[in-house]
Amino acid sequence: MKGLDLAERYFEHYGLPMLEQAFAAEHGRIAAGLVGDGSDCLGFDDKFSRDHDWGPGFCLWLDKSDYAAIGLRLQAAYDGLPKTFGGFARHAGEWSAGRVGVLETGAFYRSFLGRPEAPGNLFEWLRIPENSLAACTSGRVFRDPLGEFSWIRQQLLDYYPEDVRRARIAGRCMVVGQSAQYNFQRARWRDEAFVAQYAETKFCSDAMALVYLLNRRYAPYYKWLHRGIAGLPRLGPFMFDTVQTIATSHCQDEKQACIDEICAAVIGELQAEGLSDSNSRFLVDHGPSVHDRIADPDLRRLDILTAR
Repeated sequence: MKGLDLAERYFEHYGLPMLEQAFAAEHGRIAAGLVGDGSDCLGFDDKFSRDHDWGPGFCLWLDKSDYAAIGLRLQAAYDGLPKTFGGFARHAGEWSAGRVGVLETGAFYRSFLGRPEAPGNLFEWLRIPENSLAACTSGRVFRDPLGEFSWIRQQLLDYYPEDVRRARIAGRCMVVGQSAQYNFQRARWRDEAFVAQYAETKFCSDAMALVYLLNRRYAPYYKWLHRGIAGLPRLGPFMFDTVQTIATSHCQDEKQACIDEICAAVIGELQAEGLSDSNSRFLVDHGPSVHDRIADPDLRRLDILTAR
């Protein structure tokens, strides 16, 4: 069973009745779900995920005043729920605090965004790590009668303002082109195996992150980049297969051919979307073209590599 389904069933079987019975006056103000870090929130959990931070459990989100009034009592009630459900028990990891249980909505978002609500301007968006945005828009909200938690979440799910997306795409074009179309080949010529390996890995990571941007999806934590890309409509299956070939091939020429295919495919997408009018096969040359299409003058004045 997937962790999200287990969490929702556990909530419906034990959590919701607890709220309705022990918190009858407040349960119409309590949001519940499972959102945040973890393979289960992304739907990527498997049998290897169950050694820590996996199993029956859920989050209960309260606004600041409700958290001050009933937070401790609600946490005590949560802690009193059965520890096993459906044949599974939750095994907490060393850094498990705050993954499940009672949470204040603003504090939850602050832990990922550095602020208690959605960004208010372009530069605030730009400062937030992309995997943090992926984490706090992952998972599932089971109920939210007050709507506060979901209102903030929806602003994040609506994705980057277009200028921020273009700034990030431009920066990614620069680093993707530098790592593989430039440094990978030179490292091979110099017989610098570590540099070649690093450039290859960095290229794959940055190129996948660039494809997430083209799909208007936040790139998750690095170990889920490849798993998640297969489901993206723009270049997703192609990227999944081609990156897999790069990672498993022992032929340097085959790796280079795959790199060239990825860069050509990304350039085609940039041109099709009207983000670049350059005809260069070097992805670095497309970065400035994308950057020049940023409408906000202050954001456009930033160095193109700021948002990489």
